Amino acid sequence: MASRTAIDMHTAESLVHGTVASGFEEVRREFVRNFSQRGELGAACAAYLHGEKVVDLWGGVRDARTGEPWQEDTMVLVFSSTKGMAAIAVAVAHARGLFELDQTVATYWPEFAQHGKGAITVRQLLSHQAGLCAVDVPFDAEILADLDRVAAGLAAQRPAWEPGKRHGYHAISLGWYEGELLRRIDPKKRSLGRFFQDEVAAPLGIDFHIGLPSSVPASRVASIRGFHPAQMFLHLHTLPWRFVLSYANPRSLTARAFGNPRFTNPAELDSPVYRAVELPASNGIGQARAIARAYGSLATGGAELGIGDRTMRTLVEPAQTPAGGLHDLVLRVDSRFSSGFLKPSPFFTFGTSTSAFGTPGAGGSFGFADPDLGLGFGYVMNRMGFHVAGDPREIALRDATYRCVARR
Repeated sequence: MASRTAIDMHTAESLVHGTVASGFEEVRREFVRNFSQRGELGAACAAYLHGEKVVDLWGGVRDARTGEPWQEDTMVLVFSSTKGMAAIAVAVAHARGLFELDQTVATYWPEFAQHGKGAITVRQLLSHQAGLCAVDVPFDAEILADLDRVAAGLAAQRPAWEPGKRHGYHAISLGWYEGELLRRIDPKKRSLGRFFQDEVAAPLGIDFHIGLPSSVPASRVASIRGFHPAQMFLHLHTLPWRFVLSYANPRSLTARAFGNPRFTNPAELDSPVYRAVELPASNGIGQARAIARAYGSLATGGAELGIGDRTMRTLVEPAQTPAGGLHDLVLRVDSRFSSGFLKPSPFFTFGTSTSAFGTPGAGGSFGFADPDLGLGFGYVMNRMGFHVAGDPREIALRDATYRCVARR
């Protein structure tokens, strides 16, 4: 997948819409440069500071085939940036006392205890330490629409390592496990997608969906430009080579973690049949301002969502390192996870301290909260890049946002 041909600044300026607060003009300039210098196709970026929306930008092309423009209300698939939105729903459940982090998952979901999983705690599961990064039962859109069938497949899975000893990115599976746990503890027995709509999206007034309802017209959703996995070998200067080699081995944990459902191109997840089902770790569809708004609420204490001090402490505290160290058995880099979120580490650098939390998505999207500054940030796009972390388009916008905050 080649980058788009460079365009002049005047043309790039004409592609960009939206507003920035006084003092945040640099973010807009970098957003324009993403189109003129960094091969952007269509994208949006937003930031909230102490509850105030200071950046709300969008631009470019919603659909490369038709040339239709990205509009103010355009939504897009954000891949694993979905994990953060799902984790916010889980945090709401925790704040309501529906579960305890150090209680076993099987306490709430007895069937989960199969094959030696009875001692796995919710904390371990949400920290990617449960050894359940791969699901051996093949899932497709038809199965995923039946949450009871999904739950049976999850409960029957054997851990890939001794839970709590190591960690590895639960790329797709985490959301399903979170979803079934939430279904078991919610008095209304809602799916994670439904719980999110009722308890997060509605109170905050945001446009983000885990399982896109049929009422949303396709014209509002940007089309993803993906790539064939073989192209990853052309980008070993930006992708960790150990990750790429592991991904190419169908028997590896990496390939198994990312390979169910099985696709030949990540953009296939953007098809109508998969947009409609719930993959709470990977198929959220929404807006950058929705992501920034949600993280902005948590960055200022989460009162709008009923997130009390007890739950906030679990989000901002440093991640607990598993006994086997920081090496991620799936991503093949060092990483830190806690409460369903990615936490800062030398490879995944973001925020002003370890209190920050968020999740990046395949191709370059990213959303996070920085409680030290009261900042919530979101970036989404429809041309997938080749970075596990730190896509240059997102980095340019994030760094500019921090410079603007520092000058305030």
